Order: sequence, then C-alpha cells, then structure tokens
Amino acid sequence: MPTLRWLTRDEDVRAAEGVPYRLLEEDAALGYGDPAAGNMLIQGDNLEALKALLPYYAGQVKCIYIDPPYNTGSAFEHYDDNLEHSRWLAMMWPRLELLRELLAEDGSIWVSIDDREAHYLKVIMDEVLGRNSFLNSICWQSRYSVSSDAIFSNSHNTIHVYAQDVSKWKGVRNRITRTEKQAKQYNNPDNDPRGPWRSIPWDAPNIRENLSYEIVTPKGSIKRPPKGRCWSRTEAQWLRLVEDGLAYFGKNEDGAPAFKRFLKDDPGVVPNTWWQHEDAGHTDEAKKEAYALLGEEPFDTPKPERLIQRILQIATNPGDLVLDSFLGSGTTAAVAQKMGRRYIGIEMGDHAVTHCVPRLQKVIDGEQGGISKAQDWQGGGGYRFYRLGPPVFDEDGRLQPDIRFPVLAAHVWFAETGAPLTVPDSPSLFLGIQDGHGYALLYNGILGDKSVNGGNVLTRKTLGIIRDAAGDFDGPLTVYGERTALSDTTLKAERITFKQTPYDVRARA
Repeated sequence: MPTLRWLTRDEDVRAAEGVPYRLLEEDAALGYGDPAAGNMLIQGDNLEALKALLPYYAGQVKCIYIDPPYNTGSAFEHYDDNLEHSRWLAMMWPRLELLRELLAEDGSIWVSIDDREAHYLKVIMDEVLGRNSFLNSICWQSRYSVSSDAIFSNSHNTIHVYAQDVSKWKGVRNRITRTEKQAKQYNNPDNDPRGPWRSIPWDAPNIRENLSYEIVTPKGSIKRPPKGRCWSRTEAQWLRLVEDGLAYFGKNEDGAPAFKRFLKDDPGVVPNTWWQHEDAGHTDEAKKEAYALLGEEPFDTPKPERLIQRILQIATNPGDLVLDSFLGSGTTAAVAQKMGRRYIGIEMGDHAVTHCVPRLQKVIDGEQGGISKAQDWQGGGGYRFYRLGPPVFDEDGRLQPDIRFPVLAAHVWFAETGAPLTVPDSPSLFLGIQDGHGYALLYNGILGDKSVNGGNVLTRKTLGIIRDAAGDFDGPLTVYGERTALSDTTLKAERITFKQTPYDVRARA
C-alpha cells in the first residue's frame, strides 16, 4: 500500500508511545446536572486526554466525530490554523492512532476536512485505520451562497468515514429518517386504514427457477416474471402478502405484481454520499445557532446541529458512547445529549469553560435551538468536568507515589489485557479474568491495612482473600503488590506471577 512521507514522519508515527498517561481530575464546580449520566467534558491537550482515557474506554466508543483544524492558512480566533503541512500531519497521526484504540469493534470514525488536506488525510487514515476499513467520503454542502471573488466558490466539505470492522459496522448502521419531501412518495389512494403507502415492484434481477412461479391477478390474468428476471421472493411469501391484503396490481387490478409498503413501516433511507444543506444544515446555520446560545460566533467554521444529528443517527443508537476530541463550541456534545447518547468531549482552550460549559448547561436546562424540536428535547441529563492532572508514571515509566487505587487498577488491567477495566471504581482487589487468567492488585490499603505484614503484601492471608474475591476461578493469577512473603515454590504451586509495585508497573505504549 502506498505511504505518505514527510519531514518528521519517523518521529511522528511513534509519538503516541511517548505521550504520558495523565490523571483526570474532576472540577465538580463546572459539572452540571446529573453526574451519573455518563458524560464527560475534558479541558486539556487532546493528545494527552485521549491517552488518559485509554485505560477506561479502550474499545468502548461507538462513534468518533472530529473536526480538526483544516490548515487553511488563516488564523482563527481560537485556533492557529496556519500550520505548515508536515506539522499538520504530525498533529493528526498520533491522535488518529489513539482514537483507533478507543473505537469499538462495531464503531466508526468521521473526520471533517476540506480539500487542502482531504487527500493527504485519506492516505494517513488508510495507514492508521486500514485501507479495508474505509467506508466512504461524504460530500457535505457546507455553503449555499457563492463567493463572487473566488476562482472557484467552495461549496462543500468532505467527511471521511472509517469503521473499526466494516462487517460488524454494517450490522449496526442505521438508515436515515425520511424527510417530509421524501415522505410525499407515500399516499393513500384507496383509503387503506393502515395509512399512506407506496407500491414496490415484486420482480428482481436474474433468473431463478424457484422464483419463477405464476401469479394470478384479481381479474384472472396470469403474470410471469419479465424476460431475464424473476420474482423477488418465494411463492409462499407472496401468498402471505395476498392474505394480508398487501398485494397490489395497479389501479386496474391487472398490472404487474407489486406490494404495499406503508410509511409507518418504512425502514428509512440508505445514506448516500451527497448531503445537501437542506437536509444536513450549513455553516451559516451553525453560526446562527452559536450566536443564539452564546451571543457570539466562536469559530469561523462551526458545524450545524443537523449535520451531527445525521451522523449520530446513522452510526449510533440511544445509550451509545460518542467522542469528539476537537469539541469546539460543543456541538457534538449538545447533539449527543439531545439524542440520548453518552458523550466525551475534549477541548484545549479556555473556551472549554467559556463556551462549552454554558452551552451544555443550556441544553440540560432544555434550550430549544438546533435540533431540539425535532428530537422533542425537554432537557435533562448532565456531565462531569475534568482537567488533566499530573502524569501517572515518571520519565522512566514507573509509577508515581500517592496514586489512588482505582487509577492504578485501571492502568494495571489495561497494561496486562489491552482492555478497559469494566468497573474502574470497583474497590475489589481482584480485578477480573481475561482469557482464562486472573489479575489482582494489593495497593494503597485496599484491605484497610498498610502495615508491613498487612494488605499490600502477598501473604497466605491476602492470597485467601484474593481467592475468595475470585469466586470459582482457580486459574493462573498475576498479583501486583508491595512485596510477597510467599516462596518461589509456593508461587509456582499456586500458579501465581507476582509483580512488585511500583517497579513492575509500566506505562503501556
């Protein structure tokens, strides 16, 4: 597969490994609404924030949407978008790597970009996410007006879409709800009590013997499939349609076989790659939304709520987790809140507090802008606000002192298994089982005893507590602790691998 070369590529493709794991420190004063809603707003560098999320959310995010700086050569108020090309690529590569690690097996990532970097971005996304993971590139009509002083008036942005696993994503992809204009394709000429309907032809391409049966019309005519075609389903299925009053032969009741599909049963529209501003909004609409909420237009290229609504409708269901690591003025989080999705939003600058916080507070209070009426949004939910704290590990990759048990437990589990700890705040010293192997952590007085012979040392007593916590599990076990009082012979007999904290705890690349 072709690869893209730039000046600092060799360093940039390894950059994610060198990003420190940092603590996430909650600022309860900036949180709002229900703290148990499962939503997070994080202020800080998004590369470090993504690394901090890995032990808790690796493989858990259903949909990632990002709108990174476009490298347009313009200086925006809140972003310096005038990055030299190689610097822009250097910024994007490690972030895409960490985003890939956070993505669920049936998840997808959507990246907005314009033509200056769209093709370069496609190449590095092919490398990071896999060329076979590419789904399509959406052309979104971001502008409806024409710039008379331009050589070509730019009317669109591109959204590259990739799946973690295309076959799994196909099984969860949703169709788009029909617009009012599309719904007019349905009518009710016979006043069917089941409501508006449209006729769907019964024939299909190719010739199959078992799908080439005769159909009799209400007027007695015999219908066979057109030349070179067959019926779309079996005769038994057709007879069920007849019995249910769904068969249709045209107004004269003697035409080609078809069946009724009612609007109420319509599965929706298969998404296409051309999104008109009438359906997905436009930049001017987004600016008006931001001004109505914040009294100003915080960015030159905001995204309208309808655009994000369409993406989340296709890629997620209520309760799914959505991530935006370039949150901007908070549009993705606001739309996720209104659509009943959980979200994590990351923003670096002060506007995480000055713009995102007040916007989300208004959403939770029930503001009626954007997609609120379409979603029948009445308010509710909440989020917790975090900032990046100190690193979990020192420059040598060893554990910093005074780390809390839940933090270390999450990192131990992630380092050993590559998966997030399902219940990161669990007080149990037995962390769980992965692939037939158990993991336990004796640390920071988890057993309420920090003495030399107490809860941080692996002894016969603490081993018994671990075994009790593990229930019926009696397989091989890795135990982290301050030290072990058990002999090598005992450890071998018990099938225990002992690792000492803080020395054997390492940051996972």
